[in-house]
Amino acid sequence: MPKTAKAKKKVPKFKTKITSKVKLAVKPIIKISKTYIPKDTEKYMCEKHKVFFRIKLNEWKKELVKANNEALYNGSMDDNSISADIVDQASSYTDKNVEMKAINRQIKLISEIDKALIRIKDDTYGYCLDTAEPIGLKRLMARPVAKYTIAAQEKHEKNEKVYADE
Repeated sequence: MPKTAKAKKKVPKFKTKITSKVKLAVKPIIKISKTYIPKDTEKYMCEKHKVFFRIKLNEWKKELVKANNEALYNGSMDDNSISADIVDQASSYTDKNVEMKAINRQIKLISEIDKALIRIKDDTYGYCLDTAEPIGLKRLMARPVAKYTIAAQEKHEKNEKVYADE
């Protein structure tokens, strides 16, 4: 019997050419100098302003995280020194309590910074959450996490005081 050759299956080769006509909106990368300061003469919340505040917020956040980590590390080191003197123990407890409150405030501030960074991405940064009016560069320079104009902030603080008194 003659040797039978295995029949090769012919698999059709497809030449596929994938073409995509989807164009992604890519924002150009804006670079600013380290000495750049937003000016009132520029269009409010232009890309330069957003980059400036994004950098400012990220640097602030890094500083707060570093300070919190150092405080927590140093605080944990002090736990080993328990004094027999009750006055020293009370003083140490008070110091730790004050320190923990400061850390908690900083953690809340980090959360506010994260929210401000999200508003930059959403193109809502720099505009009042109540009135949608521009907050103003001077206010944002002083308080980069500001969410309200001065008038709206005062209104919120009055409402908080009224509800706190009840």
